[in-house]
Amino acid sequence: MKRLPCLYIIVPCYNEEQVLPITSGLFLNKLTDLIDRHKISNDSRVMFVNDGSKDRTWNIIQELSCQNFHYIGIAQSRNRGHQNAVLAGLMEAKDHCDITISIDCDGQDDINAMDAMVDAYWDGCEIVYGVRSKRDTDTFFKRFTAEGFYKLLNWMGAEVVYNHADYRLISSRVLQELANFKEVNIFLRGMVPLVGFKSTSVYYERSERIAGESHYPLRKMLVLAFDGITSLSVKPIRMITAFGILIAGLSFIGIVWAVIGSFLGKTVTGWASTICIICFMGGIQLLCLGVIGEYIGKIYLETKARPRYIISDRTSEKNVNNVEEGVQR
Repeated sequence: MKRLPCLYIIVPCYNEEQVLPITSGLFLNKLTDLIDRHKISNDSRVMFVNDGSKDRTWNIIQELSCQNFHYIGIAQSRNRGHQNAVLAGLMEAKDHCDITISIDCDGQDDINAMDAMVDAYWDGCEIVYGVRSKRDTDTFFKRFTAEGFYKLLNWMGAEVVYNHADYRLISSRVLQELANFKEVNIFLRGMVPLVGFKSTSVYYERSERIAGESHYPLRKMLVLAFDGITSLSVKPIRMITAFGILIAGLSFIGIVWAVIGSFLGKTVTGWASTICIICFMGGIQLLCLGVIGEYIGKIYLETKARPRYIISDRTSEKNVNNVEEGVQR
């Protein structure tokens, strides 16, 4: 009989004291259901990653770990952002399990999609992407910007799965290879497809947040989009080069026209046209310098090779062992 795989459900948490007591039970129920149906082993765990929360999130995680040995948790030393929190959980779990499923804590992603993900793993897939089948619950603006975001990334040359966020199954084999990606500026939606291996997608419908407020306003979404583009593609630099060549060509034509006009005595001194050209060129130059500066800034951060996350605390192994002993008795 084939050995049952050990599953770690990775749940990044930031100021989730309102929703965590609700969704933690949902995660545990799904885990035990998969165990009871002999899809995964009893060594499977729900791992919460506290991303420097300022509320009682870490206290709740510690309490949960004392109540049931299937709950474990790690805490980052400070808030490092969603992507680093997910990565911290994946890297922490890669040596202890066979597969991981990362999912947000807010309860919006359909937990039942995990069944199809695990089945796909049994069929030989090393990566299973959770993909939204539709966006009926989003506002028009959110739907338009989100879909535009994925199209823009693909057009820029970044390989991402359309309408996929960070709800995915990854095998330990893939995680071992992902650990070789040492960049500080991470965008997992684009990094995971770069690893390769057999993959598939599972489609689900996303619901409203169960409780609490979203931690991803428009400003953070724009930052994430820009990070994704500049971390995975050099096309903006190439666009600047092409645009520079175009402007240089037009400028050369303008110079020829000005010289000919001067010889023919048809030149007219124009203040407005001069100011427009100066402002246009100045704006283009500043825009290009900004894009180039963003890449230089990322190179600067990469050369420092600072740690992407620092684990400051873990749920007490003693508490976990006590719970396990109590279950055995």
